[in-house]
Amino acid sequence: MKVKSTVLLLIGGLSLAPMPMLAHHSFMAEFDQKQPVTMSGVVTAVKWQNPHTFFYVDVTDGNGKTVNWALETGSPNALLMRGWTRETMKQGDHVLVRGYRAKDGANLAAARSVTLADGRTVFGGQMDDGGPTR
Repeated sequence: MKVKSTVLLLIGGLSLAPMPMLAHHSFMAEFDQKQPVTMSGVVTAVKWQNPHTFFYVDVTDGNGKTVNWALETGSPNALLMRGWTRETMKQGDHVLVRGYRAKDGANLAAARSVTLADGRTVFGGQMDDGGPTR
């Protein structure tokens, strides 16, 4: 009986091995607080997911080209505690985002604050992003 349990446990553990691991990271591991960015554009998608919520914004660059940026915020629970709801920002909304660019130069940034279409500014940053407390 003990051998059968051990074999089942081993098979179960090995079946999980090929699954990709989604590692949680600190702000400093991925973003550069020396590269602040400010962008304005139209929200194309919002994904409330753990460990971080993402939203995507079409931004027109200096050459007139539209670039889609991925913006990372805190976890859904952290956003809810800061006053966000799933209706705070929707596809098609125009937003102004202040944050920090990814270290690898990708069109990815940590969104510190978001000014919504109605003029309200909401905090989206992580506590360890190096930004001011307000």
